Amino acid sequence: MTDADGSSGGGSRPKNPFARIWLFLKQVFDELRKVIVPTRRELLNYTLVVLFFVLIVIGIVSGLDWIFSNAADLIFGGGAGPE
Repeated sequence: MTDADGSSGGGSRPKNPFARIWLFLKQVFDELRKVIVPTRRELLNYTLVVLFFVLIVIGIVSGLDWIFSNAADLIFGGGAGPE
């Protein structure tokens, strides 16, 4: 069940704004302690995987752009008017 201010009834919230900021910062640092930093090898592997898939998406988008551009030229003409 939630209170009128939207907080859950599980714990008491400090009323002092500085105490609330301190609590927030304490919780941030507690969460940062849980972060697992990847090793250099893992980071390199993840980076290469991302770059590979970005290149695949670039190829797909470029191919579709070329196909649609040629289709538009066939349907609407080359665009070069009489001079």
